[in-house]
Amino acid sequence: MDVLSYLNIQVISKSKEQVELAMLIEDFHKQPFGIMHGGMNGVLIETACSLGALEYLEPPVTVPVGLDLQVNHLKSVSNGELRVIASPLHVGKQTQVWQADIYQSEQLTSTGRCTLINKTMK
Repeated sequence: MDVLSYLNIQVISKSKEQVELAMLIEDFHKQPFGIMHGGMNGVLIETACSLGALEYLEPPVTVPVGLDLQVNHLKSVSNGELRVIASPLHVGKQTQVWQADIYQSEQLTSTGRCTLINKTMK
């Protein structure tokens, strides 16, 4: 089972220009105090960025692998649906840098940036 299925993350759209994901917050996404675990923001951001980066590559020969992930939690959330929108800032021969924002009802709740290496598999 992949992370999308395991965490109930839906791919809304995917292209070289933009990736959009959606996730309905469930109890297993939450930390003990009832708000969504901050690590979920990281998962959503890196997943959206990786799916976008993959559009520029030729799997299974070349795949994106995360090098760096920066996440800013701007607003805590406890329930409802989240939307993630990612777009490329840099697409190079060896690395890609993507920016992603997480929204709930059009309010920005988290933002992040992911640097990925275009890894050739052996």
